[in-house]
Amino acid sequence: MSYLVTARKWRPQFFDEVVGQEHISTTLKNAIKNDRIAHAYIFAGPRGVGKTTTARIFAKRLNCLSPEGGEPCNKCDMCKAYNGSQSLDIIEIDGASNRRIEEIRTLRESVKYAPTRGEYKIYIIDEVHMLTTESFNALLKTLEEPPEKTVFIFATTDVHKVPLTIISRCQRFDFRRIELNAIVDTLDKIAKNEKIEIDETSLTIIAKKADGALRDAQSLFDQVISFCGNKVESVEVSRMLNLIDDEIYFEISQSILSKEYQKAFEISQRIYDNGWNYIDFLNGLIEHFRNIMTVVIRNDYALIEAPSLIREKYLTYSDKFSEGDVLRILNFLNKVQYELKSTQDQKLKIEVSLCHLIGLEKTSTISELLTNIGKQSPSDSASKKKAVSKSSSASDLIQEKPEEKERSSKRAITLETTQSLENDFSAISSNWNLFVERINTEKFTLGSHMINSFPLNLENGILKISVESKDDIDIISNNNSYIDCLKENFNDLFGTRLNFNFISKEVPTIHNISPGKTPPPINNVAPISLEEENPIVKAIINELGGKEIRKSDN
Repeated sequence: MSYLVTARKWRPQFFDEVVGQEHISTTLKNAIKNDRIAHAYIFAGPRGVGKTTTARIFAKRLNCLSPEGGEPCNKCDMCKAYNGSQSLDIIEIDGASNRRIEEIRTLRESVKYAPTRGEYKIYIIDEVHMLTTESFNALLKTLEEPPEKTVFIFATTDVHKVPLTIISRCQRFDFRRIELNAIVDTLDKIAKNEKIEIDETSLTIIAKKADGALRDAQSLFDQVISFCGNKVESVEVSRMLNLIDDEIYFEISQSILSKEYQKAFEISQRIYDNGWNYIDFLNGLIEHFRNIMTVVIRNDYALIEAPSLIREKYLTYSDKFSEGDVLRILNFLNKVQYELKSTQDQKLKIEVSLCHLIGLEKTSTISELLTNIGKQSPSDSASKKKAVSKSSSASDLIQEKPEEKERSSKRAITLETTQSLENDFSAISSNWNLFVERINTEKFTLGSHMINSFPLNLENGILKISVESKDDIDIISNNNSYIDCLKENFNDLFGTRLNFNFISKEVPTIHNISPGKTPPPINNVAPISLEEENPIVKAIINELGGKEIRKSDN
Protein backbone atom coordinates (compact mmCIF):
# COMPACT_ATOMS: atom_id res chain seq x y z
CA MET A 1 0.00 0.00 0.00
CA SER A 2 1.66 3.20 -1.21
CA TYR A 3 -0.60 5.68 0.59
CA LEU A 4 0.36 6.75 4.11
CA VAL A 5 -1.89 8.77 6.35
CA THR A 6 -0.64 12.21 7.28
CA ALA A 7 0.04 11.27 10.92
CA ARG A 8 2.51 8.55 9.81
CA LYS A 9 3.94 10.32 6.78
CA TRP A 10 4.72 13.49 8.73
CA ARG A 11 5.75 11.84 12.01
CA PRO A 12 8.72 13.83 13.42
CA GLN A 13 12.14 12.21 13.00
CA PHE A 14 14.10 14.73 15.09
CA PHE A 15 13.57 16.48 18.41
CA ASP A 16 13.29 19.86 16.68
CA GLU A 17 10.31 18.60 14.66
CA VAL A 18 8.26 17.67 17.73
CA VAL A 19 5.49 20.27 18.02
CA GLY A 20 4.64 21.98 21.31
CA GLN A 21 6.93 19.95 23.60
CA GLU A 22 10.08 22.06 23.56
CA HIS A 23 10.53 21.77 27.33
CA ILE A 24 10.92 17.98 27.00
CA SER A 25 12.99 17.94 23.81
CA THR A 26 15.50 20.39 25.27
CA THR A 27 15.84 18.40 28.51
CA LEU A 28 16.46 15.11 26.70
CA LYS A 29 19.00 16.63 24.30
CA ASN A 30 20.90 18.21 27.17
CA ALA A 31 20.86 14.89 29.07
CA ILE A 32 22.45 13.20 26.04
CA LYS A 33 25.09 15.90 25.59
CA ASN A 34 26.03 15.80 29.28
CA ASP A 35 25.99 11.98 29.40
CA ARG A 36 23.28 11.91 32.10
CA ILE A 37 21.13 9.08 30.78
CA ALA A 38 18.70 7.65 33.35
CA HIS A 39 17.72 3.99 33.40
CA ALA A 40 13.94 4.66 33.27
CA TYR A 41 11.65 7.38 31.91
CA ILE A 42 7.89 7.80 31.98
CA PHE A 43 6.19 10.03 29.39
CA ALA A 44 2.68 11.10 30.51
CA GLY A 45 0.12 13.28 28.77
CA PRO A 46 -3.05 13.36 26.64
CA ARG A 47 -3.41 11.41 23.41
CA GLY A 48 -1.77 12.50 20.19
CA VAL A 49 0.76 14.97 21.61
CA GLY A 50 4.02 13.12 20.79
CA LYS A 51 4.81 10.74 23.67
CA THR A 52 5.63 7.65 21.60
CA THR A 53 7.24 9.75 18.88
CA THR A 54 9.59 11.39 21.38
CA ALA A 55 10.42 7.98 22.89
CA ARG A 56 11.39 6.66 19.45
CA ILE A 57 13.56 9.67 18.63
CA PHE A 58 15.25 9.39 22.03
CA ALA A 59 15.89 5.66 21.60
CA LYS A 60 17.20 6.15 18.07
CA ARG A 61 19.58 8.88 19.24
CA LEU A 62 20.98 6.72 22.07
CA ASN A 63 22.04 4.02 19.57
CA CYS A 64 22.91 6.31 16.64
CA LEU A 65 26.38 5.63 15.20
CA SER A 66 26.86 9.15 13.80
CA PRO A 67 24.83 11.51 16.02
CA GLU A 68 24.57 15.20 15.21
CA GLY A 69 24.66 16.85 18.64
CA GLY A 70 21.48 15.90 20.45
CA GLU A 71 19.79 14.61 17.27
CA PRO A 72 20.04 11.24 15.50
CA CYS A 73 21.58 11.26 12.01
CA ASN A 74 18.81 9.11 10.50
CA LYS A 75 21.37 7.82 7.96
CA CYS A 76 23.54 5.28 9.76
CA ASP A 77 22.86 1.54 9.81
CA MET A 78 21.36 1.62 13.31
CA CYS A 79 18.92 4.44 12.42
CA LYS A 80 17.92 2.73 9.17
CA ALA A 81 17.44 -0.59 10.93
CA TYR A 82 15.18 0.97 13.50
CA ASN A 83 13.21 2.94 10.90
CA GLY A 84 12.69 -0.37 9.08
CA SER A 85 11.59 -2.15 12.30
CA GLN A 86 14.63 -4.46 12.13
CA SER A 87 16.54 -3.35 15.23
CA LEU A 88 17.09 -5.94 17.98
CA ASP A 89 18.27 -3.38 20.51
CA ILE A 90 15.12 -1.22 20.55
CA ILE A 91 12.07 -3.25 21.54
CA GLU A 92 8.58 -1.74 21.46
CA ILE A 93 5.92 -3.43 23.59
CA ASP A 94 2.21 -2.72 23.67
CA GLY A 95 1.19 -2.64 27.32
CA ALA A 96 -2.46 -3.32 26.49
CA SER A 97 -1.82 -6.68 24.78
CA ASN A 98 1.18 -7.74 26.89
CA ARG A 99 -0.20 -6.95 30.29
CA ARG A 100 -0.02 -10.35 32.00
CA ILE A 101 2.72 -11.40 34.38
CA GLU A 102 4.00 -14.06 31.91
CA GLU A 103 5.00 -11.37 29.39
CA ILE A 104 6.78 -9.36 32.09
CA ARG A 105 8.70 -12.47 33.20
CA THR A 106 9.83 -12.96 29.60
CA LEU A 107 10.92 -9.32 29.52
CA ARG A 108 12.92 -9.80 32.75
CA GLU A 109 14.76 -12.71 31.17
CA SER A 110 15.59 -10.82 27.96
CA VAL A 111 16.89 -7.82 29.92
CA LYS A 112 19.88 -9.89 31.05
CA TYR A 113 21.29 -10.05 27.51
CA ALA A 114 23.60 -7.26 26.34
CA PRO A 115 22.76 -5.12 23.25
CA THR A 116 23.82 -6.66 19.94
CA ARG A 117 25.10 -3.67 17.95
CA GLY A 118 24.00 -0.48 19.68
CA GLU A 119 25.27 1.05 22.88
CA TYR A 120 21.96 0.62 24.76
CA LYS A 121 19.22 -1.93 24.96
CA ILE A 122 15.98 0.07 25.08
CA TYR A 123 12.46 -1.07 25.97
CA ILE A 124 9.57 1.22 24.95
CA ILE A 125 6.32 0.13 26.66
CA ASP A 126 3.30 2.02 25.32
CA GLU A 127 0.12 2.40 27.41
CA VAL A 128 1.99 1.06 30.42
CA HIS A 129 -0.96 1.78 32.72
CA MET A 130 -2.71 -1.26 31.21
CA LEU A 131 -0.35 -3.68 32.96
CA THR A 132 -1.82 -5.68 35.82
CA THR A 133 -0.84 -5.11 39.44
CA GLU A 134 1.09 -8.41 39.45
CA SER A 135 2.98 -7.33 36.31
CA PHE A 136 3.99 -4.04 37.92
CA ASN A 137 5.17 -5.84 41.03
CA ALA A 138 7.23 -8.28 38.95
CA LEU A 139 8.84 -5.34 37.16
CA LEU A 140 9.79 -3.39 40.27
CA LYS A 141 13.16 -4.93 41.08
CA THR A 142 14.33 -5.03 37.47
CA LEU A 143 13.23 -1.43 36.99
CA GLU A 144 15.07 -0.22 40.07
CA GLU A 145 18.37 -1.95 39.27
CA PRO A 146 18.42 -2.90 35.58
CA PRO A 147 21.54 -4.30 33.89
CA GLU A 148 24.04 -1.77 32.64
CA LYS A 149 23.19 -0.07 29.32
CA THR A 150 19.48 -0.90 29.65
CA VAL A 151 16.89 1.89 29.39
CA PHE A 152 13.13 1.68 29.96
CA ILE A 153 10.79 4.27 28.39
CA PHE A 154 7.14 4.11 29.47
CA ALA A 155 4.34 6.06 27.73
CA THR A 156 0.86 6.50 29.22
CA THR A 157 -2.26 8.62 28.90
CA ASP A 158 -3.43 7.72 32.44
CA VAL A 159 -0.45 8.22 34.68
CA HIS A 160 -2.65 8.13 37.79
CA LYS A 161 -3.21 4.40 37.12
CA VAL A 162 0.50 3.69 37.30
CA PRO A 163 1.61 2.70 40.83
CA LEU A 164 3.66 5.27 42.70
CA THR A 165 6.33 2.64 43.25
CA ILE A 166 6.89 2.58 39.48
CA ILE A 167 6.72 6.37 39.02
CA SER A 168 9.24 6.95 41.83
CA ARG A 169 11.81 4.83 39.97
CA CYS A 170 11.47 6.85 36.74
CA GLN A 171 12.18 10.33 35.48
CA ARG A 172 8.74 11.71 34.73
CA PHE A 173 8.02 14.01 31.77
CA ASP A 174 4.55 15.55 31.41
CA PHE A 175 3.52 16.32 27.84
CA ARG A 176 1.11 19.20 27.47
CA ARG A 177 -1.85 19.87 25.22
CA ILE A 178 -0.69 21.45 21.95
CA GLU A 179 -1.82 25.04 21.40
CA LEU A 180 -4.31 25.80 18.65
CA ASN A 181 -1.95 28.14 16.78
CA ALA A 182 0.81 25.50 16.77
CA ILE A 183 -1.58 22.94 15.24
CA VAL A 184 -2.75 25.46 12.64
CA ASP A 185 0.86 26.28 11.65
CA THR A 186 1.76 22.57 11.38
CA LEU A 187 -1.28 21.75 9.22
CA ASP A 188 -0.61 24.78 7.04
CA LYS A 189 2.97 23.58 6.45
CA ILE A 190 1.74 20.09 5.57
CA ALA A 191 -0.92 21.50 3.20
CA LYS A 192 1.64 23.59 1.32
CA ASN A 193 3.93 20.59 0.87
CA GLU A 194 1.02 18.45 -0.29
CA LYS A 195 -0.15 21.19 -2.71
CA ILE A 196 -3.54 21.56 -1.01
CA GLU A 197 -5.40 24.89 -0.93
CA ILE A 198 -6.98 25.48 2.47
CA ASP A 199 -7.86 28.74 4.23
CA GLU A 200 -7.16 29.80 7.81
CA THR A 201 -10.79 29.33 8.87
CA SER A 202 -10.78 25.68 7.80
CA LEU A 203 -7.47 25.03 9.55
CA THR A 204 -8.79 26.66 12.72
CA ILE A 205 -11.97 24.55 12.61
CA ILE A 206 -9.89 21.36 12.31
CA ALA A 207 -7.46 22.40 15.06
CA LYS A 208 -10.26 23.36 17.41
CA LYS A 209 -12.05 20.07 16.80
CA ALA A 210 -8.83 18.18 17.61
CA ASP A 211 -8.77 19.73 21.11
CA GLY A 212 -5.00 19.91 21.50
CA ALA A 213 -4.12 16.55 19.89
CA LEU A 214 -2.01 16.93 16.74
CA ARG A 215 -2.61 13.33 15.65
CA ASP A 216 -6.38 13.91 15.81
CA ALA A 217 -5.95 17.09 13.77
CA GLN A 218 -3.96 15.22 11.12
CA SER A 219 -6.62 12.50 10.94
CA LEU A 220 -9.34 15.13 10.49
CA PHE A 221 -7.16 16.81 7.88
CA ASP A 222 -7.08 13.57 5.84
CA GLN A 223 -10.85 13.20 6.22
CA VAL A 224 -11.46 16.76 5.01
CA ILE A 225 -9.25 16.29 1.96
CA SER A 226 -11.12 13.10 1.06
CA PHE A 227 -14.39 15.07 1.19
CA CYS A 228 -13.32 18.38 -0.41
CA GLY A 229 -10.42 17.43 -2.64
CA ASN A 230 -7.34 19.62 -3.08
CA LYS A 231 -9.31 22.83 -2.54
CA VAL A 232 -10.84 23.07 0.89
CA GLU A 233 -13.44 25.67 1.93
CA SER A 234 -14.62 26.35 5.46
CA VAL A 235 -18.31 25.91 4.60
CA GLU A 236 -17.66 22.38 3.33
CA VAL A 237 -15.53 21.58 6.39
CA SER A 238 -18.30 22.66 8.74
CA ARG A 239 -20.85 20.65 6.77
CA MET A 240 -18.69 17.54 6.74
CA LEU A 241 -17.96 17.69 10.47
CA ASN A 242 -21.57 18.78 11.17
CA LEU A 243 -20.34 21.74 13.20
CA ILE A 244 -22.66 24.46 14.43
CA ASP A 245 -22.21 27.71 12.53
CA ASP A 246 -20.59 30.45 14.64
CA GLU A 247 -23.00 33.00 13.19
CA ILE A 248 -25.86 31.46 15.15
CA TYR A 249 -24.20 32.52 18.41
CA PHE A 250 -23.75 36.09 17.21
CA GLU A 251 -27.43 36.16 16.27
CA ILE A 252 -28.33 35.20 19.84
CA SER A 253 -26.15 37.88 21.42
CA GLN A 254 -27.60 40.45 19.02
CA SER A 255 -31.16 39.38 19.81
CA ILE A 256 -30.42 39.88 23.53
CA LEU A 257 -29.44 43.48 22.79
CA SER A 258 -32.43 44.13 20.53
CA LYS A 259 -34.95 41.98 22.51
CA GLU A 260 -36.02 39.90 19.48
CA TYR A 261 -37.90 37.03 21.11
CA GLN A 262 -38.81 35.38 17.80
CA LYS A 263 -35.13 34.53 17.29
CA ALA A 264 -35.35 31.95 20.08
CA PHE A 265 -37.79 29.85 18.06
CA GLU A 266 -36.03 30.43 14.73
CA ILE A 267 -32.67 29.31 16.10
CA SER A 268 -34.16 26.30 17.90
CA GLN A 269 -35.82 25.17 14.68
CA ARG A 270 -32.59 25.65 12.71
CA ILE A 271 -30.71 23.45 15.22
CA TYR A 272 -33.39 20.80 14.89
CA ASP A 273 -33.46 20.91 11.07
CA ASN A 274 -29.65 20.59 10.79
CA GLY A 275 -29.53 17.70 13.24
CA TRP A 276 -27.19 19.53 15.58
CA ASN A 277 -26.84 18.33 19.16
CA TYR A 278 -28.51 20.67 21.65
CA ILE A 279 -25.85 20.02 24.29
CA ASP A 280 -23.10 20.87 21.79
CA PHE A 281 -25.03 24.03 20.91
CA LEU A 282 -25.23 25.07 24.56
CA ASN A 283 -21.53 24.36 25.09
CA GLY A 284 -20.75 26.58 22.11
CA LEU A 285 -23.06 29.31 23.44
CA ILE A 286 -21.26 29.27 26.81
CA GLU A 287 -17.92 29.54 25.02
CA HIS A 288 -19.34 32.43 22.95
CA PHE A 289 -20.23 34.48 26.02
CA ARG A 290 -16.93 33.50 27.63
CA ASN A 291 -15.24 35.09 24.59
CA ILE A 292 -17.41 38.19 25.03
CA MET A 293 -16.34 38.33 28.69
CA THR A 294 -12.65 38.34 27.73
CA VAL A 295 -13.25 41.18 25.27
CA VAL A 296 -15.26 43.21 27.81
CA ILE A 297 -12.59 42.83 30.49
CA ARG A 298 -9.39 42.98 28.40
CA ASN A 299 -10.62 44.99 25.40
CA ASP A 300 -8.74 42.64 23.05
CA TYR A 301 -9.22 39.16 21.55
CA ALA A 302 -5.87 37.58 22.46
CA LEU A 303 -7.50 34.82 24.55
CA ILE A 304 -10.07 33.81 21.92
CA GLU A 305 -9.44 30.61 19.94
CA ALA A 306 -11.10 31.42 16.62
CA PRO A 307 -10.25 32.59 13.08
CA SER A 308 -9.16 36.22 12.79
CA LEU A 309 -12.45 37.30 11.17
CA ILE A 310 -14.47 35.85 14.04
CA ARG A 311 -12.14 37.32 16.66
CA GLU A 312 -12.58 40.80 15.22
CA LYS A 313 -16.37 40.42 15.48
CA TYR A 314 -16.06 39.97 19.23
CA LEU A 315 -14.43 43.40 19.57
CA THR A 316 -17.75 45.02 18.66
CA TYR A 317 -19.20 43.76 21.98
CA SER A 318 -16.61 45.48 24.18
CA ASP A 319 -19.01 48.32 25.09
CA LYS A 320 -22.38 46.56 24.62
CA PHE A 321 -22.25 44.23 27.63
CA SER A 322 -21.03 44.89 31.14
CA GLU A 323 -19.17 42.38 33.30
CA GLY A 324 -22.28 41.91 35.42
CA ASP A 325 -24.44 41.25 32.36
CA VAL A 326 -22.16 38.51 31.01
CA LEU A 327 -21.74 36.91 34.44
CA ARG A 328 -25.51 36.67 34.86
CA ILE A 329 -25.82 35.15 31.38
CA LEU A 330 -23.06 32.60 32.04
CA ASN A 331 -24.56 31.61 35.39
CA PHE A 332 -27.93 31.13 33.72
CA LEU A 333 -26.46 29.06 30.87
CA ASN A 334 -24.51 26.84 33.28
CA LYS A 335 -27.75 26.10 35.12
CA VAL A 336 -29.52 25.31 31.81
CA GLN A 337 -26.61 23.06 30.79
CA TYR A 338 -27.05 21.01 33.94
CA GLU A 339 -30.84 20.77 33.49
CA LEU A 340 -30.72 20.02 29.74
CA LYS A 341 -29.06 16.62 30.25
CA SER A 342 -32.04 15.31 32.22
CA THR A 343 -34.90 16.92 30.29
CA GLN A 344 -37.04 14.87 27.90
CA ASP A 345 -37.83 17.62 25.39
CA GLN A 346 -34.52 19.39 24.74
CA LYS A 347 -35.95 21.52 21.93
CA LEU A 348 -38.60 23.01 24.22
CA LYS A 349 -36.04 23.55 26.97
CA ILE A 350 -33.75 25.45 24.59
CA GLU A 351 -36.62 27.63 23.32
CA VAL A 352 -37.75 28.58 26.82
CA SER A 353 -34.16 29.17 27.97
CA LEU A 354 -33.39 31.41 24.99
CA CYS A 355 -36.55 33.43 25.68
CA HIS A 356 -35.44 33.88 29.30
CA LEU A 357 -31.98 34.86 28.05
CA ILE A 358 -33.33 37.45 25.62
CA GLY A 359 -35.59 38.86 28.35
CA LEU A 360 -32.76 39.50 30.80
CA GLU A 361 -32.45 43.22 31.51
CA LYS A 362 -29.19 45.06 31.88
CA THR A 363 -27.90 45.34 35.43
CA SER A 364 -27.80 49.13 35.14
CA THR A 365 -31.53 49.45 34.41
CA ILE A 366 -32.60 49.39 38.07
CA SER A 367 -30.14 52.07 39.16
CA GLU A 368 -31.05 54.27 36.20
CA LEU A 369 -34.75 53.95 37.03
CA LEU A 370 -34.16 54.93 40.66
CA THR A 371 -32.01 57.87 39.59
CA ASN A 372 -34.70 59.09 37.22
CA ILE A 373 -37.35 58.83 39.93
CA GLY A 374 -35.14 60.85 42.24
CA LYS A 375 -34.69 63.53 39.60
CA GLN A 376 -38.42 63.80 38.87
CA SER A 377 -39.51 64.14 42.51
CA PRO A 378 -39.96 67.79 43.60
CA SER A 379 -39.20 67.04 47.24
CA ASP A 380 -35.99 65.28 46.23
CA SER A 381 -34.89 68.19 44.05
CA ALA A 382 -35.45 70.61 46.95
CA SER A 383 -33.44 68.47 49.32
CA LYS A 384 -30.66 68.12 46.74
CA LYS A 385 -30.44 71.90 46.46
CA LYS A 386 -30.11 72.12 50.24
CA ALA A 387 -27.36 69.48 50.14
CA VAL A 388 -25.52 71.40 47.42
CA SER A 389 -25.63 74.62 49.46
CA LYS A 390 -24.27 72.84 52.49
CA SER A 391 -21.54 71.17 50.47
CA SER A 392 -20.42 74.56 49.11
CA SER A 393 -20.24 76.00 52.62
CA ALA A 394 -18.03 73.10 53.67
CA SER A 395 -15.72 73.34 50.65
CA ASP A 396 -12.89 74.91 52.64
CA LEU A 397 -12.89 72.03 55.08
CA ILE A 398 -12.81 69.51 52.24
CA GLN A 399 -9.90 71.28 50.57
CA GLU A 400 -7.90 70.97 53.78
CA LYS A 401 -8.33 67.17 53.71
CA PRO A 402 -7.06 65.57 50.47
CA GLU A 403 -8.21 62.13 51.58
CA GLU A 404 -11.80 63.44 51.79
CA LYS A 405 -11.49 64.81 48.24
CA GLU A 406 -10.25 61.42 46.95
CA ARG A 407 -13.04 59.57 48.70
CA SER A 408 -15.74 61.90 47.45
CA SER A 409 -14.64 61.36 43.86
CA LYS A 410 -15.58 57.69 44.17
CA ARG A 411 -19.04 58.27 45.62
CA ALA A 412 -22.09 57.17 43.66
CA ILE A 413 -24.14 59.74 45.61
CA THR A 414 -22.44 62.99 46.63
CA LEU A 415 -23.00 63.50 50.37
CA GLU A 416 -20.26 65.36 52.20
CA THR A 417 -20.85 64.71 55.90
CA THR A 418 -23.12 62.79 58.24
CA GLN A 419 -25.10 65.96 58.89
CA SER A 420 -25.81 66.37 55.18
CA LEU A 421 -26.93 62.74 55.13
CA GLU A 422 -29.42 63.49 57.88
CA ASN A 423 -30.78 66.47 55.96
CA ASP A 424 -30.86 64.50 52.71
CA PHE A 425 -32.36 61.28 54.04
CA SER A 426 -34.49 61.04 50.88
CA ALA A 427 -31.33 60.29 48.87
CA ILE A 428 -30.81 57.15 50.93
CA SER A 429 -34.47 56.17 50.61
CA SER A 430 -34.60 56.69 46.85
CA ASN A 431 -31.45 54.62 46.29
CA TRP A 432 -32.12 51.97 48.92
CA ASN A 433 -33.10 49.34 46.34
CA LEU A 434 -29.76 49.86 44.62
CA PHE A 435 -28.01 49.31 47.96
CA VAL A 436 -29.97 46.09 48.59
CA GLU A 437 -29.15 44.91 45.05
CA ARG A 438 -25.42 45.42 45.71
CA ILE A 439 -25.71 43.41 48.93
CA ASN A 440 -27.60 40.63 47.16
CA THR A 441 -24.93 40.44 44.43
CA GLU A 442 -22.02 40.26 46.87
CA LYS A 443 -23.62 38.06 49.59
CA PHE A 444 -26.71 36.25 48.45
CA THR A 445 -27.46 34.84 51.91
CA LEU A 446 -27.37 38.33 53.44
CA GLY A 447 -29.42 39.73 50.56
CA SER A 448 -32.24 37.28 51.32
CA HIS A 449 -32.62 38.87 54.77
CA MET A 450 -32.42 42.44 53.38
CA ILE A 451 -34.71 41.96 50.37
CA ASN A 452 -37.79 43.65 51.93
CA SER A 453 -35.94 46.14 54.10
CA PHE A 454 -36.17 49.95 53.95
CA PRO A 455 -34.63 52.83 55.94
CA LEU A 456 -36.73 54.51 58.66
CA ASN A 457 -34.60 57.46 59.77
CA LEU A 458 -31.05 58.65 60.39
CA GLU A 459 -30.08 60.20 63.73
CA ASN A 460 -26.66 60.78 65.28
CA GLY A 461 -24.90 58.60 62.73
CA ILE A 462 -27.23 55.61 63.28
CA LEU A 463 -29.40 54.45 60.41
CA LYS A 464 -32.56 52.73 61.56
CA ILE A 465 -33.60 49.96 59.15
CA SER A 466 -36.84 48.00 59.03
CA VAL A 467 -36.48 44.31 58.12
CA GLU A 468 -39.03 41.55 57.61
CA SER A 469 -38.87 39.72 60.94
CA LYS A 470 -37.06 39.36 64.26
CA ASP A 471 -35.31 36.27 62.90
CA ASP A 472 -33.70 38.45 60.22
CA ILE A 473 -32.49 40.84 62.94
CA ASP A 474 -30.93 38.01 64.93
CA ILE A 475 -29.19 36.49 61.91
CA ILE A 476 -27.76 39.80 60.67
CA SER A 477 -26.76 41.19 64.07
CA ASN A 478 -24.98 38.02 65.19
CA ASN A 479 -22.85 37.73 62.05
CA ASN A 480 -19.91 40.15 61.95
CA SER A 481 -19.22 39.42 58.28
CA TYR A 482 -22.78 40.53 57.42
CA ILE A 483 -22.35 43.80 59.36
CA ASP A 484 -18.97 44.48 57.68
CA CYS A 485 -20.50 43.80 54.27
CA LEU A 486 -23.33 46.26 54.94
CA LYS A 487 -20.94 48.98 56.12
CA GLU A 488 -18.50 48.53 53.23
CA ASN A 489 -21.22 48.64 50.56
CA PHE A 490 -22.95 51.58 52.24
CA ASN A 491 -19.64 53.43 52.30
CA ASP A 492 -19.00 52.65 48.62
CA LEU A 493 -22.47 53.82 47.58
CA PHE A 494 -23.15 56.76 49.92
CA GLY A 495 -19.59 57.76 50.82
CA THR A 496 -19.76 57.40 54.61
CA ARG A 497 -19.73 54.76 57.34
CA LEU A 498 -22.74 54.43 59.63
CA ASN A 499 -23.93 52.14 62.38
CA PHE A 500 -27.19 50.27 61.85
CA ASN A 501 -30.16 49.63 64.10
CA PHE A 502 -32.57 46.99 62.82
CA ILE A 503 -36.32 47.13 63.53
CA SER A 504 -38.78 44.31 62.85
CA LYS A 505 -41.78 45.00 60.59
CA GLU A 506 -43.90 42.37 62.34
CA VAL A 507 -47.25 43.92 63.36
CA PRO A 508 -49.63 42.80 66.13
CA THR A 509 -52.47 40.46 65.14
CA ILE A 510 -55.93 42.05 64.77
CA HIS A 511 -57.44 40.39 67.84
CA ASN A 512 -54.88 42.15 70.07
CA ILE A 513 -56.13 45.60 69.03
CA SER A 514 -59.14 47.15 70.70
CA PRO A 515 -61.92 48.32 68.36
CA GLY A 516 -61.78 51.99 67.46
CA LYS A 517 -58.17 52.38 68.57
CA THR A 518 -55.07 53.01 66.45
CA PRO A 519 -52.53 50.15 66.53
CA PRO A 520 -49.56 50.96 68.78
CA PRO A 521 -46.21 51.87 67.20
CA ILE A 522 -43.86 48.97 66.57
CA ASN A 523 -40.74 49.01 68.75
CA ASN A 524 -41.46 52.65 69.65
CA VAL A 525 -41.32 53.66 65.97
CA ALA A 526 -44.27 55.62 64.61
CA PRO A 527 -46.05 54.11 61.59
CA ILE A 528 -44.73 55.36 58.27
CA SER A 529 -46.96 56.02 55.29
CA LEU A 530 -46.43 54.33 51.97
CA GLU A 531 -45.37 57.64 50.49
CA GLU A 532 -42.48 57.96 52.94
CA GLU A 533 -41.23 54.38 52.76
CA ASN A 534 -41.37 53.75 49.00
CA PRO A 535 -39.80 56.20 46.50
CA ILE A 536 -41.76 54.72 43.57
CA VAL A 537 -45.08 55.31 45.39
CA LYS A 538 -43.88 58.84 46.20
CA ALA A 539 -43.19 59.52 42.53
CA ILE A 540 -46.65 58.20 41.52
CA ILE A 541 -48.36 60.48 44.06
CA ASN A 542 -46.32 63.60 43.24
CA GLU A 543 -45.98 63.28 39.48
CA LEU A 544 -49.08 61.38 38.38
CA GLY A 545 -51.56 62.69 40.92
CA GLY A 546 -52.13 59.34 42.61
CA LYS A 547 -53.71 59.00 46.04
CA GLU A 548 -53.00 56.65 48.90
CA ILE A 549 -56.08 54.55 49.69
CA ARG A 550 -56.42 53.36 53.27
CA LYS A 551 -59.04 51.03 54.70
CA SER A 552 -61.34 53.10 56.94
CA ASP A 553 -61.66 52.16 60.62
CA ASN A 554 -64.88 50.44 61.58
